[in-house]
This record gives sequence, structure tokens and C-alpha cells, in this order.
Amino acid sequence: MNPIVIIGGGHAAAQLCAGLAEAGQASRVHLVCEEACEPYHRPPLSKTFLKSADQAMQPHRPANWFQDSGIHLHLGDPAVALDRAARTVTLRSGTVLPFERLVLATGSRARRLPALGDAALDNVITLRAADEAQRLRERLAQAQQVTVLGGGFIGLEVACTALALGKKVRVVEVAPRLLGRAVSPALSEHVLQTHRAAGMDIVLGASVGGFQAQGGRLASLEVNGESQPVDLLVLGIGAVPETALAQAAGIECADGVVVDAHMQTSDPAVLAVGDCTRFPDRRGGGGALRLESVQNANDQARTAVATLTGAPRAYDALPWFWSDQGSLRLQMAGLVPAQGTPGMVTVRRPGPNETAFSLLHYVDGQLVCVESVNAPMDHMMSRKLLEAGKSPAPEQAADAAVPLKSFLG
Repeated sequence: MNPIVIIGGGHAAAQLCAGLAEAGQASRVHLVCEEACEPYHRPPLSKTFLKSADQAMQPHRPANWFQDSGIHLHLGDPAVALDRAARTVTLRSGTVLPFERLVLATGSRARRLPALGDAALDNVITLRAADEAQRLRERLAQAQQVTVLGGGFIGLEVACTALALGKKVRVVEVAPRLLGRAVSPALSEHVLQTHRAAGMDIVLGASVGGFQAQGGRLASLEVNGESQPVDLLVLGIGAVPETALAQAAGIECADGVVVDAHMQTSDPAVLAVGDCTRFPDRRGGGGALRLESVQNANDQARTAVATLTGAPRAYDALPWFWSDQGSLRLQMAGLVPAQGTPGMVTVRRPGPNETAFSLLHYVDGQLVCVESVNAPMDHMMSRKLLEAGKSPAPEQAADAAVPLKSFLG
């Protein structure tokens, strides 16, 4: 048997296992997970899981599926060393796994604040994994006031969940707008106004510092020079790709493990998938991307399965994302063009009610991205249009009386 070792326990690793099992390759697979549990769905961690102590983790597969499929599990035993010459991976327990092919699905880790140092403060929490979500749920139950540092997807989802639990919530963002790296300014403004109307205190363009700890807790921080007490602080300031194992082994990395269109790294025996990868941007006209999304993880895993089973096909999936934030269901298909892009035109398409709409972004007459708010049908049709390369005229797309599906032809 020629083993395939997969390092990671997130969406990409779970999808990779499913694909290899479907291809009849499960008995070759060793899945190495840092966490002591089988892979689970991570999006609920910032939403439904936090709302009730009765909520449990949602596994990717039914109980015992991995074992029943013939996949060898190594849970709670992370990889600590990769020897490319010997083609072995050493686990923390001392177990040495030989491999013919290795797949890095190591994901990303929450960014920390250097100003807080390495001290474990009881009321300062990041959110990436199950144990952090459990701890955050326990702290939320005790807290009256929640400060969220960071106005990205994770930060805002946690903030909305805390607000729904009756907590006083303040979001502090150092950038001039919310979701600045992910959505258009128009959508940022709508999100801002909606959350403020719901009672959320949001500070933009903030200067943050003056962290004061006392008795193993963060007592206060300064926002725009004013000291503010801290009951519970959630850090939602982004994520860093987990590349330590790859870098130590001499595999090319650049804000992610560098892969080609077939998910192969600089070592032909090693692939990488998911949040940890930097991959060719085949849709955006060149360059490279690193995306943190369930879609990207799943689609890259499918590409890796094709590579591993000898039927390689280049990764060319349409990026799409979603985020549930209180009364807002945000869905994005494609990537928003940078502001100031020549030939960029944006039109607003009304939705089925006053809380719903879509923003369609064009460059030189070509539809490149659609952002939808509480308009799931528009999102579904937009994905089909973008995947098919169809571009309805802006004035036609802005007419809500004309279904987007009519432009598919």
C-alpha cells in the first residue's frame, strides 16, 4: 500500500477524505488531526453554537464513517516534523508515518495582538476551533458587555450573536469601514447602518492600545485615547496561514503554501489545500490568491483528489462566500474589484422586499461579482451567470421584474 497522509482536520481535509473514499482509495489514507475529535463544520461556531449550551458540534460525517471507510485516524496527535527526503511525517506521540503523497490541509490560526504578549488572559478569546468556541460560549453566558476587536466576518458574526443574547456590544475596527477586505464600500455602509440600528456600538478608524491586565484578566484598553473597561474581549483581527511545517521542510511559502493549479507544492510529492494555500488566480487575470472560505476548501480538495488519482484538472472554481449577521444574510459570488478599477460599473438590483437587494459589479461590461443581501435566489442565479460567463446588460440586470435566470439562455 502506498500511503496518502493528510495533515489537518477542517473542511478541506474532510472533503479530501470523502473524495478519496469515493475513488476507492480510503485504505491508503492517514488523517492526522491536531484536535482530538473528527472533522466538524466550523461556520456554526460563531453563530448557533454560541447561543445555547445544548448546541453540539456538527460533524462532517456520521459517527464512525472514517473508520468504517477504512481511513486511519490519528486524533489529538499533530504532526511536528516533515522529512521530505525520507518521505515521513513524525507526530507528537513519536509515531512516524511514511507517505507516497502528503497533503497539507493545515488551515489558518487566529491572529494575535503582540501588545497582549503570550499571557493567557481569561477574558480574551479568539475563535477558530471547537475548544475556543466552547470557552467563548461559557464566557458569553457570564458577560454583560462584549468588546469585539475587528470588523470582519468572524467579528461581526460573534457581535450579532452576542447582541441577540442581550449583551451590550461594541465593535472596534481600526480600518475606515467594516469588511474592508471582503466587500464593496456600498455593502459595508449597509452593514454598518443595519447593525447600528439594531443597537450595536461600532467605532471605525479606531486607535487601539493601552492594554491593562490584572489578576489574569484584561481589565481595560484604550480606544482613541480613552480608557474603557473590558468585560469580555473577542479578537477578530484576521487569520494567519498555518505554514510552519511546510516552511521547516523547505517547501515554498509566501503568505501561504504556494501551489500550482493542481494543488501541488514546490515538492511534487506534497500537495496543499484550503486556507493555508496561495494559488494561481485563473479567473482574475493572473497573480495569486489566498482565500479563507468553505467553498475554496471543498473545491481545492476535489482538485487534489483528481491529482492524487491520476486524472488532474486545473482548479478554476468560482469563489463564493456567505455570512449570517443578525437580520442580514450576506452572499457574495466572485471577488469585488478594487476601487478605482478602470471600466468598473456597479448597479443595484432591488430584492423581493425592502430588506433585500443585490449589487452587480461589472468591469468593461463583464459581470465579475455579485453581492446579495437577503436575496438567496439572486445569489444562486448570479453564481450560474458567473460560472457560464454570462453578462446581462447593467440596465437589464437592475430591473427586478426580470428574473436573473432569464439571462442564462
